[in-house]
Amino acid sequence: MAIAEISRTDQDIQSAVLDELTWEPRVQPHEIGVTVAEGVVTLTGRVDSYAKKWAAERAAHRVARVRAVANDVAVQLDSGAERTDPDLAAAASHALEWDAFVPIEKLQVTVSAGWVTLHGDVEWEYQRRASERAVSRLTGVRGVSNGITVRPAAPPDGRDLAERIVDALARAGATEAERVSVRVHGDTVVLAGLVHSMPERAEVEQVAWSAPGIREVQNHIAVAPVLR
Repeated sequence: MAIAEISRTDQDIQSAVLDELTWEPRVQPHEIGVTVAEGVVTLTGRVDSYAKKWAAERAAHRVARVRAVANDVAVQLDSGAERTDPDLAAAASHALEWDAFVPIEKLQVTVSAGWVTLHGDVEWEYQRRASERAVSRLTGVRGVSNGITVRPAAPPDGRDLAERIVDALARAGATEAERVSVRVHGDTVVLAGLVHSMPERAEVEQVAWSAPGIREVQNHIAVAPVLR
């Protein structure tokens, strides 16, 4: 009986992910294959840009009851989208310069066979994410490795910081506060508990990253989807 229930749930999730990919305008649903095992979604297929691969992954994460996503989609560039590594490195540097949230002077860009690797230090996690987004959308990118480290300019004020993060979660409506525990050890936030979806889990982590002086967020929150 349990096996049948799991199978039926996985079929429902697969159908929902396929519907979400159809709804996502940045990808063509026929490009992406979807399999599901115990709530873990595996994406396969070929797309002509890394931005499409990223968009497909985000679409799968938006679906309720998805526990995790394995993105095995391959990027196969069209001949007109091919760029030399020096050209792509220059484009990536310009993209970082043009993004108002990115401290370009603290970053280094390396490109090998179309794969962009970022290194350096930033003060905030949102700057780290913005740097990756800026280069992932470029034509000719086959993949991105984000090796940027978050190094706050000042240490966190540990007094009641965990309670302040919980208050921020409540203001954002990110989750039910009693389902998540927040601990602060120096400049590290440790999250634990249960949420109902991957987007909810990601939103809780993002709120925690907004605490000043935080260098690391360890997200141990489990996803326990609501069964229907």
